[in-house]
Amino acid sequence: MLDLPKVSILIPTLNTAAVLESCLKSIQMQDYPKDKIEIILGDGGSTDDTVKLASSYGARIIPNPLKTGEAGKLVALKQATGEFCALIDSDNILPTSSWLREMIVPLLKHPEAVGSEPWKYTWRKSDSFITRYSALIGMNDPLVHFLGNYDRVNLLTGKWTEVTHEEQDCGEYLLVAFDKHGIPTIGANGTVFRTSFLLDNVSGNYLFDIDILAKKIHKNGKVTFIKVKNGIVHTFCEGDIFKFSRKQRRRIKDFLYHQSLGERDYDWDFSQSNLKGLLKFMAACITVVPLIYQSLKGFMRKPDIAWFFHPLACELTLWEYGIGRVKGFFKKSQLSRANWGQ
Repeated sequence: MLDLPKVSILIPTLNTAAVLESCLKSIQMQDYPKDKIEIILGDGGSTDDTVKLASSYGARIIPNPLKTGEAGKLVALKQATGEFCALIDSDNILPTSSWLREMIVPLLKHPEAVGSEPWKYTWRKSDSFITRYSALIGMNDPLVHFLGNYDRVNLLTGKWTEVTHEEQDCGEYLLVAFDKHGIPTIGANGTVFRTSFLLDNVSGNYLFDIDILAKKIHKNGKVTFIKVKNGIVHTFCEGDIFKFSRKQRRRIKDFLYHQSLGERDYDWDFSQSNLKGLLKFMAACITVVPLIYQSLKGFMRKPDIAWFFHPLACELTLWEYGIGRVKGFFKKSQLSRANWGQ
């Protein structure tokens, strides 16, 4: 019988009681030794029932004075005692009882792999249209579709990424390797890392998950990873268009702020490698026709009216990123977490 290792589940929180219980219930139902799972919240000072709820599920609560999700992951990581750390967001739901086992076992077979990640977002008919849209396109940020560096199955392309990489199909999972050609947006929403790998590569007060892999490539020229052929539910924005805009605003403001401090390693800057994709995105938003075509194409592949959020999602993203860039020339700051909540 396989001796399964201890896993630390790291959840950054800030007023997430509305979604957290579904996440915790899905962890509780895992077919994995209960004494081999610890849940650690990096909490940014929740004023709702987040802490009370998490404590009822046996979670440890670690204060996160910097409030952001990336800071919450790091304070939780520093308290982790598991051999592996699973980065689970409060709005994630593990879709099956075998999920954690499926993520860990391939890592035991391949010690060269630094982590594992589901290769898709789980689509559920009962979810909101934004959550279903994100599952269909395999991302929460439609710009990434044009850049090609997404990391989940995209029904528009039939691929889980367009980044050049090595890939070996091992049946229930893919063994992949990335080098100087780039790396997909691997990181949050159900990604599992070796704890030692995270601790060896993190610095400062924040854990930018994708930057950890970029840093590894900068050091060693290559990184090996596992893409498990399962999914994870991400109840993204729950059908609230204003929340979608706010999250896009947060992405650009936080990125520019931390980039200005030299704290980011992943090349999100629109330089030579990303310029073509950015121009395609802007042209599609200006003319609109390509966005409508993509919506129709997606609908033909899997009928769901959620596809028709795609044009609006792209237009909102262009607006928030454009305004954020312009404002960033004058003042760089993180988006305030005052009154933040799910």
